Amino acid sequence: MSLRPEPPLRHGTPSRTGILLVNLGSPAEPTAAATRRYLAEFLSDPRVVEIPRLVWLPILHGIILRVRPARSAAKYASIWMPEGSPLAVWTQRLTQGLRSVFDQSGQEVLVQQAMRYGSPSVSDGLDALRASGATRVLVLPLYPQYASATTASIWDAVSRWAGAARHLPEFRFVNRYGDEPDYIEALADSVRSHWETKGRGRMLVMTFHGLPERSLMLGDPYHCECHKTARLLAQALGLSPAEYKVTFQSRFGRAQWLRPYTEPSLQEMAAAGLERVDVICPGFAVDCLETLEEIGLEARDAFLQAGGREFHYIACLNDTPGAVAAIAAVARRHLQGWPVSLPDSTELALQRERALHLGAAD
Repeated sequence: MSLRPEPPLRHGTPSRTGILLVNLGSPAEPTAAATRRYLAEFLSDPRVVEIPRLVWLPILHGIILRVRPARSAAKYASIWMPEGSPLAVWTQRLTQGLRSVFDQSGQEVLVQQAMRYGSPSVSDGLDALRASGATRVLVLPLYPQYASATTASIWDAVSRWAGAARHLPEFRFVNRYGDEPDYIEALADSVRSHWETKGRGRMLVMTFHGLPERSLMLGDPYHCECHKTARLLAQALGLSPAEYKVTFQSRFGRAQWLRPYTEPSLQEMAAAGLERVDVICPGFAVDCLETLEEIGLEARDAFLQAGGREFHYIACLNDTPGAVAAIAAVARRHLQGWPVSLPDSTELALQRERALHLGAAD
């Protein structure tokens, strides 16, 4: 292992506190080539696909990356925003919102975004924070519920960056926030707002990204944390168990995944006579392919074709005031004990004087 060269230490430079907001990532553009690059990085992560590399990599490069990129690119194109990928756009706006919260409160906290796959990478984000003087970094994955395939993978990326660094910052890491009161209340407010403007159906479906069922048997807490988020949201909304349902989406491959599956569940509801369904995705911080295309388009079509009449998708929190406030509350709790303000002018002058004395002594 070789360490990266770093600028010499400058005495008297005030140390700063930074936050790295990390989301999943997405292709740079909705083309087969860009999607292939993204999927190659994503599906090569051993946290994401727990199949021995000697078995998996030939399948990935010999079959999947030859077939899937074009299909995925078409799906991305159907939800692409003028500014770019919805996930990237909303993550950037959420980052800006969090910066504004700290700025308006007079706190000097650096806020940088990163993507686990794609750009800007976790390494890019950490480099940017260090270049701005951050000596303390809170890593905040935008995954409300913990899973090895998501949250832990971000720590892997942070560790790789740290493994080549000579002067490490202090690190803190947020594992989860799906049961935080501010997050639950932001979700509840978004549902109430939707019901006020669009009316209310008899069933609220809370759909979460799926994982192989095997992960639950191996000790991953994700399944339980999804149900906890759903239970707390139902309590905040005053829902009985008959008025909401937890499902899991985004299956991949032939193995059994966490159940019940979202699309078949919606079809069963429609076939049983349910005319309207409201659907929310409490496991996604911002809207992305899995919410806008898989739920907003594909799941909608499945429900309507099975006999349903009204399908209402409730958008993710994105950069709404509730979303920004919830992430700020999580960040502030984890920042406790760290200085979040630059020293005043007197203290800076003393630091510079001490630095000059140190230089003279050398």
